Amino acid sequence: MTARILFVDDEPDLEALVLQKFRRQIRDGTISFLFAHDGVEALAALKTNADVDLVVTDINMPRMDGLSLLQKLQESEERLSAIVVSAYGDMANIRIAMNRGAFDFVTKPIDFGDLETTIAKTLRHIQFLRDARERQAEAERAHASLSRYFSPNLAQRLASDGAAVELAGQRREIATLFTDIASFTALVEALEPGVLGTLLNEYVSGMTDIVFAHDGTVAKIVGDALHVLFGAPGAQPDHAARAVACALDLDQYAQQFRDRWQQKKIPLGVTRIGVHAGSAIVGNFGGDRFFDYTAYGDTINVAARLEAANKQLGTRICVSATLADKVDGFRGRPVGDLVLRGKTEALRAFEPLRGEQYKDSATQIYLDAFAKLEANDPAAIAAFASHLGKAPQDHLASFHLKRLLNGATGAKIVME
Repeated sequence: MTARILFVDDEPDLEALVLQKFRRQIRDGTISFLFAHDGVEALAALKTNADVDLVVTDINMPRMDGLSLLQKLQESEERLSAIVVSAYGDMANIRIAMNRGAFDFVTKPIDFGDLETTIAKTLRHIQFLRDARERQAEAERAHASLSRYFSPNLAQRLASDGAAVELAGQRREIATLFTDIASFTALVEALEPGVLGTLLNEYVSGMTDIVFAHDGTVAKIVGDALHVLFGAPGAQPDHAARAVACALDLDQYAQQFRDRWQQKKIPLGVTRIGVHAGSAIVGNFGGDRFFDYTAYGDTINVAARLEAANKQLGTRICVSATLADKVDGFRGRPVGDLVLRGKTEALRAFEPLRGEQYKDSATQIYLDAFAKLEANDPAAIAAFASHLGKAPQDHLASFHLKRLLNGATGAKIVME
């Protein structure tokens, strides 16, 4: 690449001398020169030649001297690097020039060998600055893109380490979470576009903020539905605990959001959440054109089916025992041993609870009724009926009572 240099000096013979001394570099195409006789001409030349890389300027010139020119260069957006030319011993002006951003200086009469060395050194410095700015710009672009998927802290780390997001097909132990709003497709058809846009943008923003607060990764957003990962791309030893805590916070936010919109006569459905943990293949599977950091494997499928199971169970959050076993001090109500769609083996599932919910007397009554259900104790019907008399909104207890009244036994539930 050719370095473009603007030489500013009012000496009439200097242009010919410069062209003669740098003829080899000019012939090789490594350097080209523009010339101006004072600061006014220099600024005009810079307006019409945006590709100038370096300014070499004398200090003492008519109309606008070199120091004033340096000040103008400092005030411009480009802030071009400059070399000043000054009489030998004129240290006061040289000091002012350096304070105004000059990178280096040469003295008069000009030693062209010294000038050549100084120009080469300055051009290396300019290239270094450009490379640094480009790296920063790339990091900022990466951070802007990654911030749509990752928490701010994780996005910052990944943006500074491009190799971290180039990985594809890496097997990791993760926790994964799916969310979906019940009957949202039907609601969309009934809403005005402006209302739908406001609702959906507010909902997704609030949900992703919660995910990021738990350092989760948003793998996908499809309409109102979110797919979230914990433990990828960065390792998180407590990924299961983060997933449970995130699910509880998402549920709380979604219920509050639903209440607000129902007050506006918008019949927004409940948000259902499924969470599971295990091995999955994670990476950027977007090809050369798209960034698509996501995960594949049975762990992902199970989490999605647990989310769907909430509809039949009457729950809002359903987590697997596989995940619950990884969380110290996990608190939750057993849902049952679910045979999920496409599966033959049952998977114990739980409805996670906060500490105060778990200690509530209603939870203890449910646990007692469920224990009778597991033991095939006929008293389970009366236990669930008694519980529902005190907690009629407990949809999970209602689900079990209906099963028992229809002749089902035990905790094994084949999902439709």
